[in-house]
Amino acid sequence: MFPLDTPWNISFAGCGFLGIYHIGVASCLQQQAPFLTDNAQNIYGASAGALTATALVSGACLGEAGARIIDVAKEARKRFLGPMHPAFNLVKIMREMMSRVLPHDAYIKANGRLGISLTRVTDGENVLLSQFNSNDELIQACVCSAFIPVYCGLIPPSLQGVRYVDGGITNNLPQYELKNTITVSPFSGESDICPRDYSSTNLHELRFTNTSIQFTLCNLYRVTRALFPPDPQVLETMCRQGYNDAMHFLKKNGLLQFQCPQHPLSNGRMRIEEDTENENVNDQRHSGDEHIFEYLPPQLHRALTAACNEGPHPIQSLLSNMLPVRMLSAILVPCTLPLESVLSMSIRLLEWLPDVQEDVGWIKDQTVKLMNYILQHASRNVSQQLVGRLLYQMELRHAQSAPAGFSAASLLPGWVCRRSSSVLDAIHRLEQYQHQLLPGFCFLNLNLYGSFTARSPQRPPSPAIHEDLDEGLTMRPVGASNAALLPENNQMEDLPLS
Repeated sequence: MFPLDTPWNISFAGCGFLGIYHIGVASCLQQQAPFLTDNAQNIYGASAGALTATALVSGACLGEAGARIIDVAKEARKRFLGPMHPAFNLVKIMREMMSRVLPHDAYIKANGRLGISLTRVTDGENVLLSQFNSNDELIQACVCSAFIPVYCGLIPPSLQGVRYVDGGITNNLPQYELKNTITVSPFSGESDICPRDYSSTNLHELRFTNTSIQFTLCNLYRVTRALFPPDPQVLETMCRQGYNDAMHFLKKNGLLQFQCPQHPLSNGRMRIEEDTENENVNDQRHSGDEHIFEYLPPQLHRALTAACNEGPHPIQSLLSNMLPVRMLSAILVPCTLPLESVLSMSIRLLEWLPDVQEDVGWIKDQTVKLMNYILQHASRNVSQQLVGRLLYQMELRHAQSAPAGFSAASLLPGWVCRRSSSVLDAIHRLEQYQHQLLPGFCFLNLNLYGSFTARSPQRPPSPAIHEDLDEGLTMRPVGASNAALLPENNQMEDLPLS
């Protein structure tokens, strides 16, 4: 059961040309449960959903709005590239359509109650706009909410001096997280009012900016038709399906009993009217699509009927389907497409003249910001690379050579490294001198011991040891002649032995 004791909202998802589904849903809510739309605290919309939300809040004719959507789809299908053809100006067509559909006081009714989802170009943040000063601002807000970059143009439209693009890029289903928000989406998923693909058992889904989309073949077809409109017959079926899904939602939540105000009639008549209404609802729910089609607005009914019955003359259809005619039209496309492109671009340039100064200034500012951003990042990367290379070279030189204050010769005696700074040469020299160093020390100890034990100061000189080496040392025995070379504490007198 849908709670009615607290304020509720209605939110329409963005869906491109599938917005005809929203028209069917809004028509059902207005006819079967008008209190839901009249007493809703806010009605939100993004992209194509903003168009339906605006028509619903302002009290515009939904039948005319649906007919205009079908006309736009038929206009797009006339060309070779569809809506991507240079001669198809979706923004201009949208402005003209809303200017005809909306009443003159639409912005007054929309203030504070309508919420349009926009994406700000400067920082990419989502904005919910709910205040409008005129119908032109309201129409411009709808244009900004449905402006898909590249698809609709290269220069985003501006509103109150700020550039905006499609609101579905950042929030395709505004305020969906609120408990009492009735969400409407033409894609099968978890929205309150949406198609139910019962034939599919796929439990996987995609969350596209707050919109639940199940992975089904039907949804895949719907996604492809959101930007490239299908046949008018398919649009008619989608409108019926929207009405049918909204009716299912009302019946499931027990909201059909509040569809009409109670009149001061007798109890018997009230009971008869309630039974009649219940029978009509049951018949409508279980009957075919033709019975549901009768409940659509009359103007929408006529537009859909005309779209279904519209077709080329039999002779024209026969000629256009012939293979030579189709081949000839395909061959002439490279010749006709450039001419049509030049003509359409000339018309767009003439229409662009009033906004040239503002748009060129914006393009200049954006170019300067982009160049500054690129230069800053480039200079930062270059400086980081230079510093990294410099540090690498310093570490490499530090590893290859020892510091200036450090020398391997400081670890060895000076006489070892007198003529060479190589550590290997010093080690080799030590190996050469070890045979004379060790005997010299032993001989020095023996002579020292003899100096303490001998009685006579005159001792025969020991033969000197001479080594014929280039860098060797000459060792002499310690005697009277060499006693002066010893330290004073080593010169002791001979004492008699007791």
